[in-house]
Amino acid sequence: MNISIRQLTAFISVADNGSFTRASDQMHLTQSAVSGLIKELESSLGIVLFDRTTRQLSLSAVGRHLLPQARRVLNEMHLFENEASSLTSLAQGQVRLAVSQFAASSMPAVIAQFSQTYPDISVSLLDCSAENVLQHIQNIEVDLGVGTELGFMEMDDDISTDLLYELPFCVVMPEQHVLAQKSEIVWQDLLETPLITLQGPFIEQVTTELDEAVAAHIQQARYKVNFMSTALEMTRQGFGITLCLPYMPEVIDWVSANGLQMRPLAHPVKTRRFFIYQRSSRALAPATVAFKQFLQTYFAQHFTDLHG
Repeated sequence: MNISIRQLTAFISVADNGSFTRASDQMHLTQSAVSGLIKELESSLGIVLFDRTTRQLSLSAVGRHLLPQARRVLNEMHLFENEASSLTSLAQGQVRLAVSQFAASSMPAVIAQFSQTYPDISVSLLDCSAENVLQHIQNIEVDLGVGTELGFMEMDDDISTDLLYELPFCVVMPEQHVLAQKSEIVWQDLLETPLITLQGPFIEQVTTELDEAVAAHIQQARYKVNFMSTALEMTRQGFGITLCLPYMPEVIDWVSANGLQMRPLAHPVKTRRFFIYQRSSRALAPATVAFKQFLQTYFAQHFTDLHG
């Protein structure tokens, strides 16, 4: 069996585009050349990868099963090339990074500072949902992932984690709000006022191990939005109060500049942890090691300044 990278590339391109014509344009080859590569691959494997009709082209059952494996093999080859080139110097190479929603907000500032120290290292950023961070790591599509803890998902034994930082859940309210006058705000205090929350896993993280009445109040919040910026603006406009993580100095500055207060919630103190994810069986390239160390140092200093 002699499978080539060009054949795998053609297989993935045709599958993604659903068309030999579009795949040939993407690969800068003739349609017959792409078709030939697929036929060679099918002949070598002794299987049919695509079901073809006069009007439609679709992956066969076997093709659907093999497509993720083909992506991994191709990603392995690209990673091999990147690691080989980066070994020539610590200050060269490429880092591929996947980050979840909250981490993504602060990452551009990290990359900008890193680039000042290592101008020849390229860092590509893929923002996605928390669960997709893990998927991109498992599929070897990125070198590192940064996101929230994923206790609700099963992780491969090959995935390792390093705690990057931990943030307390806070409440944001107008300065004139009755809760802003309290020396300490507890979760039970939230029962007194309408809430604005984010949709999705954020609510699950917040309500775990809370009093049943408080958890129900949060889960049945009057307003549920997709973005923290929306929740903060609605709070400023007087729709209610919102829950937040102090994940960016810009957010804290915006809260203060717009007549709002951000205060940690007590009894219990609840936090959300953010991790660096990577494949434990893979030795990181020097460029990736440099970025990971920079990332850890940056956030250690950042949150010491922010909360110290």
